[in-house]
Amino acid sequence: MPLPFLTADRALQADGRADPVPPPSHGPDHWRRPYRPGPWRVGTAAVFLLLASFVLFSALIIALAGSPAGAAVCAAVGLVVIALALRLVRVGIWVSARGLRQVQLLRTTTLPWSAVAAVRTVQQPVRWLGWPRTVQGQALHVERVRTEPLRTLLTDHNADFLGRPRTFARAADVLEAWAAEYRAR
Repeated sequence: MPLPFLTADRALQADGRADPVPPPSHGPDHWRRPYRPGPWRVGTAAVFLLLASFVLFSALIIALAGSPAGAAVCAAVGLVVIALALRLVRVGIWVSARGLRQVQLLRTTTLPWSAVAAVRTVQQPVRWLGWPRTVQGQALHVERVRTEPLRTLLTDHNADFLGRPRTFARAADVLEAWAAEYRAR
């Protein structure tokens, strides 16, 4: 069964340069992530799904014991944990011919390409796996045309790229190429 949110489109040409032009089979509303989710993100989602299985199993035991209200609460908690795990896998940057979409755990920000002034990689202190601890690293920034910059899109120390610097560089190149291609239109 294909899981489109786990696959990254092959957005590189044979010589390694970014190719932002979408395949002809996809329309302008086809959102895609130009990189695969990292092992830290997938592992955390797997732990949440494991936790959800225990919670749902306990809901079954509570229901068999004769407490339907407690079983319903337990099942609702299990479903919330499953939704959280699925949303965690979808977190990241998505692009299409229409614009750039930053999916976070609880909210999504979509910018049309006309609102993007620049996409660039900068050296700065970045948060390690989103925790308060900072380390020196690279971050991908989006500057908006008339307002404050968008929150940092990607870092080389987040859950998708920790320990995979070449993957971060490739994803940053692809996102910069998409921005250069579609801002010109």
